Amino acid sequence: MALHRIVLFYGFTPVADPDAVRLWQRALCEQYGLTGRILISGDGINATVGGELDAVKQYVKTTRQYRGFRDIDVKWSQGSAADFPRLSVKVRDEIVSFGAPGELKVDEEGVVGGGTHLAPKQVHELVDERGDDVVFFDGRNAFEAQIGQFRGAVVPDTATTADFVRELESGKYDDLKHRPVLTYCTGGIRCEVLSALMRNRGFEEVYQLDGGIVRYGQTYGDDGLWEGSLYVFDRRMHVEFSDHAKTLGACVRCGTGTSTFENCSNPACRNLQLFCSGCATADGDRSCPDGCAA
Repeated sequence: MALHRIVLFYGFTPVADPDAVRLWQRALCEQYGLTGRILISGDGINATVGGELDAVKQYVKTTRQYRGFRDIDVKWSQGSAADFPRLSVKVRDEIVSFGAPGELKVDEEGVVGGGTHLAPKQVHELVDERGDDVVFFDGRNAFEAQIGQFRGAVVPDTATTADFVRELESGKYDDLKHRPVLTYCTGGIRCEVLSALMRNRGFEEVYQLDGGIVRYGQTYGDDGLWEGSLYVFDRRMHVEFSDHAKTLGACVRCGTGTSTFENCSNPACRNLQLFCSGCATADGDRSCPDGCAA
């Protein structure tokens, strides 16, 4: 039986003809039988795709032949093409939708004016040196932190990535502007942009976790500063880094520990809520317990 894998990567680099890159990437994925999501803009590429291991390897090798994508950091994980409903390859104004396309500056070296990249080991060195002064700042949508986060992290009130600009300009985090702030997200891409936006708004000492939570988890598992499960945007829904991962989430109906999100059963809502296996199947009712916002 053939092995299957999922790869996650991004690259910030000027792309002169995003639509041509879109057509090329779609043709590659169709050639190798891959599914997943790929976004392309004038600032680069953001991709998560899965399929047979040899096919994924060939796809990555060919993608790296594009000059600007030569040094992309590819993160591998368990999974397959079956974890994605289809192949989606699109051109967007931003490969991460912060709603500030004119603010981001990109050159051949990547994002201009972003935070200092820290490998997982360097994060530990920073914490050893600066102690509790270090602020972990979650760059994901807030609901993702319900099942996993760095201990003591600041989790902004964000339902979508576009909410971050409003949050940063609200004044809530002005007391952090003179402290060392480490931004983190799933694979690192959102922090590339977030760290630049923070520096533009007066945060003086901004870092970003290189390779994101995925790379940190591959390095330290659940024996470091990370706790819980990692939310992922495919049919897996969440992944763990070891067999002793903490369960941080709680079922919205009975309070039982769980890391499983389910869509609200109300077709007009479909918001994600945490349900344990018993409550998810007990009566078929997975509506929001406090009433739907829709």
